[in-house]
Amino acid sequence: MVEFPPAQEKAETPLGLYVHVPFCATTCDFCAFYQTVPQGDAVPRYLEAVAAETARVEWAGRRVATVFWGGGTPGLLRARELRQLGEATLRCSGGPPEEWSVELAPATVTPDRLAVLQELGVTRISLGVQSFNAGLLDALGRQHMPAQVYRAYELIRAQGFASVNLDLMFALPGQSEEQWRADLAEALRLAPDHLSTYCLTFEEDTALWVKLSQGKVKLDPEKEAAFYRRTWEFLEESGYAQYEISNFARPGHACRHNLNTWRMHEWVGLGPSAASQFGGWRGSNPPDLALWLTEVAAGRRAQADQTRLTPGLLAVDSVVFGLRMNEGVRLPRLRRRFPTARWEALMDFLPKLIIEGLAEASVEGRLWLTPRGRLLADSIGSAIIAAFPSENLTPIL
Repeated sequence: MVEFPPAQEKAETPLGLYVHVPFCATTCDFCAFYQTVPQGDAVPRYLEAVAAETARVEWAGRRVATVFWGGGTPGLLRARELRQLGEATLRCSGGPPEEWSVELAPATVTPDRLAVLQELGVTRISLGVQSFNAGLLDALGRQHMPAQVYRAYELIRAQGFASVNLDLMFALPGQSEEQWRADLAEALRLAPDHLSTYCLTFEEDTALWVKLSQGKVKLDPEKEAAFYRRTWEFLEESGYAQYEISNFARPGHACRHNLNTWRMHEWVGLGPSAASQFGGWRGSNPPDLALWLTEVAAGRRAQADQTRLTPGLLAVDSVVFGLRMNEGVRLPRLRRRFPTARWEALMDFLPKLIIEGLAEASVEGRLWLTPRGRLLADSIGSAIIAAFPSENLTPIL
């Protein structure tokens, strides 16, 4: 029998809502997220289906704590369409969420769109800058120029949103450390509340992956590690606290929606390809707009990769994702939360991380990665998964 936290504890955990807006004008070379070019009546049909999908989620009277609109490019929606999506979001959330984040591309930022988002109660804008260097933006296949970034940022700040994040990428093809340092310095000049800095990854089925396979671009792990270290040092000196491998914030501006996800709380995903972890199950909607519309019309949702959550699966994911955060994990608390997970093998493995200088621990049982460990977080996560007994991770279907 699958065991979950006591009802009182479960009711007190935050509930997140993720809405995937799948529309993009073009596909960036590095992007592996599901997206489609809006054609014909695709947008109104999408908006109607999201509203219908919200009515099929068993919220059990719980209020949504955090909302995140991602994409795709949510800003491709017109102002009135953003309002329609926002009103559907509010109806199913039980009132205004404590944090409401929306991703925007610089070329889509307009005063009328921002005014609607402000009226809806959006608290956080995440602007996809990637770089302030026109040549590097072109190499990524981005559809904006630096001038549009500055104009977008100016409009967002003028609208008075509580928190603004800038997304940047490093280890780009042909990018020098000096160019990356210049991007960071320019971002700091704008003084955002939050910075997300992502190392460029080569995902299958992307234009960048094809270039890699053709030898037009190359991987350079040593250079990537140097970029990571310089970023952490520079942003710490500049007053931005790192709270996760790729995320830095001024006090009070960490993304609560992402924190709740990394802590393995519950969230519901709406829209094509959106993932959910809710009601004892983890799954995702089909990454296909037409198929998702059909599924919603038939009253079905989260049909792809559906997995029954076990205490062991949640326990190992809590450790893997928890160690990506600077605060690390509190092992005694996790053992109380998932008492039937088989912790013995992991407890034999974790001291090796400390011996090898990859992690540190407190006498109270908190474990966190060292800077060297954070550079190897992906391989450490794989080793943690391998250390758990296989029966701990087997989903019940």
